[in-house]
Amino acid sequence: MSELSLPPLVMSLGDPAGTGPELAAKAWQALRDDPTLAFAVIGDAALLTQQGIPVARIDDAEETAVVFPEALPVLDRPLSAAVTPGKPDTAHGRHIVAWIREGVELCKAGKARALVTCPIAKSVLYATGFKFPGHTEYLADLCKDAEGTVPHPVMMLTAPDAANACELRVVLATIHLPLAEVPAALSAALLIQLAQITHDALIRDFGIDAPRLAMAGLNPHAGEDGTIGREEIDILRPAIAGLQNESRLPSEIDISGPFPADTLFHEEARRGYDAVLCMYHDQGLIPLKTLDFWGGVNITLGLPIVRTSPDHGTGFAIAGKGVARADSLINAIRAANRIAANRSVA
Repeated sequence: MSELSLPPLVMSLGDPAGTGPELAAKAWQALRDDPTLAFAVIGDAALLTQQGIPVARIDDAEETAVVFPEALPVLDRPLSAAVTPGKPDTAHGRHIVAWIREGVELCKAGKARALVTCPIAKSVLYATGFKFPGHTEYLADLCKDAEGTVPHPVMMLTAPDAANACELRVVLATIHLPLAEVPAALSAALLIQLAQITHDALIRDFGIDAPRLAMAGLNPHAGEDGTIGREEIDILRPAIAGLQNESRLPSEIDISGPFPADTLFHEEARRGYDAVLCMYHDQGLIPLKTLDFWGGVNITLGLPIVRTSPDHGTGFAIAGKGVARADSLINAIRAANRIAANRSVA
């Protein structure tokens, strides 16, 4: 099935006081001549017209492809309060949440093939009673099944390395935790689940028939046989052994490690795996942003829908100044399209 025969991509606008409106406009300008990447924005059409591009209000996502070459298609869901760029407002919170929810509903109903989410500020949402730690957890809750079971979402971040044809994919075991709390949050069961979800996603979403996983150690030198910490001995190695010896798994998981993190991210090492499991946020994000600071993409694995987002925040400090770079959002759109196409033929 070709991309043109699939439902369109949809994008939730994120925090309207951030760079989301500017980035959506710049992404449309960059991609308007590629019908395979046609997307519709769920958000405030009047706000998007202020970006100096043609905007077309549409009633149904299926109108996206026809409109896209000439104007940015928008499922118009107006805000109830004015927007001041760079000044987040709790009055926008309920709209931000509704835009995300509608995007998920469109994907679940088969009316959109993927959801690309522009950045949000959680503090704005908390003031409205939002009960989730962040975007990803809310998406997972929206994707729970008929029995109420919530899928386990996994954060993967990717950065292209065009010069060496070697994309870096990092998966985080813990995300926004203080570093002091990371060791206690790790368990063999958590790492086994993380590896299983990543393995399955590499096959289904990335078209890699025999994925190769690597696991980074938590401690310097991967603990150096317990002399610089025992987590590798007590948690990481048992998880790897469990994965390698688990006959009940639907398919064999090729995983190696734990390796010292300072040896895992140079060009030669990256050719040895398809994704690396990192124990904490900066362990994965520093090499990724060093490789491509502007173009990284956040992909949520483990959901029944396809979701990607740019690997950056709301950009309140530069909102409204016309200087935001859309590299990451454009890559997120491309990634969403690629994953959706892979799922359609899986």
